[in-house]
Amino acid sequence: MSLLFLALAGVPYGTAATEAAPASEKVYQIGTDTTFAPFEFQDVNGKYVGIDMELMEAIAKDQNFKFEIKSLGFNAAVQALESNQVDGVIAGMSITNERKQKFDFSDPYFDSGVIMAVREDNNEVTNYEDLKGKKVAVKTGTEGYTFAESVSSKYGFTIVPFDDSSQMYDDVKTGNSVACFDDYPVLAYGVKQKNGLKTVTDKEKGASYGFAVSKGQNKELLEKFNAGLTNLRANGEYQKLLDKYLGKNAVSTANQSRWGLVKSSLPALFVGLGKTLLYTLISLFFAFILGLIFGFMKVGRNKWLRGIATVFVDLFRGIPLIVLAFFIYFGIPQALGFTMPLFLAAILTLSLNAGAYVTEIIRGGIQSIDRGQMEAARSLGLPYRKAMIKIIIPQAIRVMIPAFINQLVITLKDTSILSVIGLVELTQSGKIVIARTFASFDIWLTVAVMYLVVITVLTKISSRLEGKVRHG
Repeated sequence: MSLLFLALAGVPYGTAATEAAPASEKVYQIGTDTTFAPFEFQDVNGKYVGIDMELMEAIAKDQNFKFEIKSLGFNAAVQALESNQVDGVIAGMSITNERKQKFDFSDPYFDSGVIMAVREDNNEVTNYEDLKGKKVAVKTGTEGYTFAESVSSKYGFTIVPFDDSSQMYDDVKTGNSVACFDDYPVLAYGVKQKNGLKTVTDKEKGASYGFAVSKGQNKELLEKFNAGLTNLRANGEYQKLLDKYLGKNAVSTANQSRWGLVKSSLPALFVGLGKTLLYTLISLFFAFILGLIFGFMKVGRNKWLRGIATVFVDLFRGIPLIVLAFFIYFGIPQALGFTMPLFLAAILTLSLNAGAYVTEIIRGGIQSIDRGQMEAARSLGLPYRKAMIKIIIPQAIRVMIPAFINQLVITLKDTSILSVIGLVELTQSGKIVIARTFASFDIWLTVAVMYLVVITVLTKISSRLEGKVRHG
């Protein structure tokens, strides 16, 4: 499998995905959340590691099947399973009665539970009674969220939801929330990595983790997972895996210097930056084509074509980008019963959104040219089309260039929104690194500088091109 294919498919080089299988052999697509250390996260080499990742790899080897990991985030992974975008999900997913209505679960592979943590220098909050009138951070879709919701009215605290564990921890460290609820092995691992928190309560009894497939589907995969899990427990490999991440001698990266941490994270961030630029350029290419088509329809003389173009602009400019991404990647495949590649969903989302704005840029540029010029051209005998091509459009292009440059910058930044559907670009790469290091300030500063440098360079290049066109 080539590096290019891995990049386009959203599977970083060196992941836990098994080697390429023959074309006739099924390769299972497994969704996960790679911001949930120590169960799934990315190491400094860009490889997906952790209890869940290595357990899946060991079971696949034991049962002789192939799989590829799709890093989506927990909520996106669950939605992908519901819409049959993936064959299974392993992401520290608690087995609950509600989830059993939609999914079939494997035998439990880890008994979890919820625990509360506060900032390491906070000595005022030591139990649930101390939470009255305060805010508590939780991660959406998790057992910690469910537990917090069940006791929030009893103890009088307000829930603040987040999509990532690292964001939840940061909210506590900054003092916006006084505490957070999370699965005890995740918090214990984070505390050992010096994430700035400490646990203050005993573990609450909770549900066990299981591997999930869609209801009534992939029965063979589920049976293989259970059989492999049984074998790994019998031969001691399962316990060795738990000890590797949760034992007394578990590896710690907490002693790494700030510069060393940033330096070791740069390769993953540069890969993310490359994907950001790739998605931006490809989507803008198609957006420009859409803009030309619908832009000329809007300024044309056919009222039906103008109406179609107006509907296109209103539709894709009026729908928030994040909603459009969810609809294209999860909604359409679920409704029509097919699987859509993440790369295609991302390009469609960005192209349709940017295409609506490019349409208006082209319309505005053409209509900004004085009507008298068209009338003069027609009075001299030039056909409408030739007058547009020879007289109106060359002038309109000069007017459009600043807006095109602005749209380039907007689309580049919009790629970060698509991290919600699992697109691993620069922003998502930063989230993945923070999930391993808990160094939010250093990593987000690095990501911000990278965006700033790239956008500044692109703006300067575009401005120079603009100057040549205007004075050429």
